[in-house]
Amino acid sequence: MDFIVLLFTVIFVFIALFLSKSFKIGIEKDIIIATIRASIQLLFIGYLLTFIFNLNNPFFTIIMILCMILVAAQNVVKKKEKKQGVFWKVLLTLIVVEGLTQGLLLLLGIIPPTPKYMIPISGMIIGNSMVLASLFLNRLASEVEIRKEEVLLILSLGGSTRQAISHILKASMKASMIPTLESQKTIGLVQLPGMMTGQILAGADPVQAVRFQLLIVFTMMASATLTCVMLSFLIYPSLFTSYQQLKER
Repeated sequence: MDFIVLLFTVIFVFIALFLSKSFKIGIEKDIIIATIRASIQLLFIGYLLTFIFNLNNPFFTIIMILCMILVAAQNVVKKKEKKQGVFWKVLLTLIVVEGLTQGLLLLLGIIPPTPKYMIPISGMIIGNSMVLASLFLNRLASEVEIRKEEVLLILSLGGSTRQAISHILKASMKASMIPTLESQKTIGLVQLPGMMTGQILAGADPVQAVRFQLLIVFTMMASATLTCVMLSFLIYPSLFTSYQQLKER
């Protein structure tokens, strides 16, 4: 795809702007900002990845992955949550999830230890975990607010903080994983994933592309579950005081 053809694709942005303006949705500014940011960020990362791939140096590969994790954690956490130390818990979760999944892929020889494979797969793992972490935190906050009386009742009857919050944690984990699980149930029937589509467009054998996509699907499932479980263990103690009382939000 040359630059002129790429410019033609901007028509889809104008369609989104037209619909937003016509139906008074009010997201015209967000669409413009998202378009500009996506264009700049993707062009920048394209040149940066070319540079890193040519170097083929483990140090730059690790630095790139750590930067991706840092940006992802920053994106998940809101200003109020930063003061409560949530940022560091999200950051630790993303590091552990990336380390375990990528470590297994390398240890089992599923992918070679080169930036060409490590960085794109890390991007998918970290991106998926980032979305899951965001969904989990938002759902947890709303569930605690809605079911506050239940938590207080269990605590008043002598229950531990873990007992008081366990049903909320399970509900939050289940709800945050629904998008991942539902998309994987219909994969291949309703949607052809980006990695698979990209390989096919590049001329790869469709069966080989499917094998790579299955690798990503299974990795995503594991990383999603691990993200929710680990984050729940790290976050729930911060919801209570040292006297085992539910904090006011």
